[in-house]
Amino acid sequence: MSPVIEIKGVKKSFGAVAALKGVDLEFNLGEVLAIVGDNGAGKSTLIKVLSGVCDIDEGRILIDGNAASIKSPADAKHFGIETVYQDLALCDNLDVPSNVFLGRELTKTIIPGVFKVFDHRSMRQRTRKLLDDLHIGNLESMTSLVHNLSGGQRQSVAIAKTVCFDARVIIMDEPTAALGVMQTRQVLDLAKRLSKRGCCVIYISHIMRDVLETADRIAVMKSGRVVGVRRSAETDSDELVFMMISGEDRKSRH
Repeated sequence: MSPVIEIKGVKKSFGAVAALKGVDLEFNLGEVLAIVGDNGAGKSTLIKVLSGVCDIDEGRILIDGNAASIKSPADAKHFGIETVYQDLALCDNLDVPSNVFLGRELTKTIIPGVFKVFDHRSMRQRTRKLLDDLHIGNLESMTSLVHNLSGGQRQSVAIAKTVCFDARVIIMDEPTAALGVMQTRQVLDLAKRLSKRGCCVIYISHIMRDVLETADRIAVMKSGRVVGVRRSAETDSDELVFMMISGEDRKSRH
C-alpha cells in the first residue's frame, strides 16, 4: 500500500516549546489511522500541520511521493485534505445542504452574465445522494436547521461536508466526544465506511475502545515524537497506554 502522505523528520516549535521533534509517519488510502497520546503529545500540532493551519520548521511532507508545501488550509484542500474539528465549524442557523455547500455553493444563472442565485434544489439533491451513498440514514429532513440536530447528526453533516468535495484524506478530531452510545456507533461506522471508499481517515481520540475497534493502525505519540505504530489487531489498550505514558516501544528493542 503506497502512502498518500509521508511526513519525514517534521519539527515544529512555538517559541521555546518544541511541539514536534522529528516526526516520521505514513498515511495510506483505504485505512483508518488513529493517533493517540496524552495532552501535549503533539497530536494537535500534527493535525494543524496537515490541515495547513501552521507551517513546519524542518522536515519534509510528501504527497503521492512528491514534495509538497502545505502553508494554508487552501493548500490542504487543494491536496484533498479536509478536517472535521471538535467544534464541527457548522452554522446553526442554516439547514443541512447549506452547511454541506457552505463557501462552495452551487448557483444557477437567471440573467446570463449578469445575475446568478444559489441553486438550492441541486444542493438538496446532491446532499441527499451523498448521505444515501454514505448510508447516513439519520437525517430525514433536508430543511432541518443544524441547531435542531443531535450531536451524532451534526457529526454526520460535518463529515459529509468534507466528502462532498472529493477529499482523499479526512481528519477527524475527537469525533465521538460528548456523544451517546448510539451516536458514537454511527460515527465509528461512518469512519470505517469512508476508508472502504478509498479515503484515508486520520482519527484522533483518547477513547481506546473506539480506537481499537475502528482503526487499522494506531500511532502513539509522546512529547512530540511518534513512539511506535501498531496494527490494531496486534495490540491492546494496555500496550498502547504503556507507550503513551513511558514513551517507550518495547518491540523496537528486539
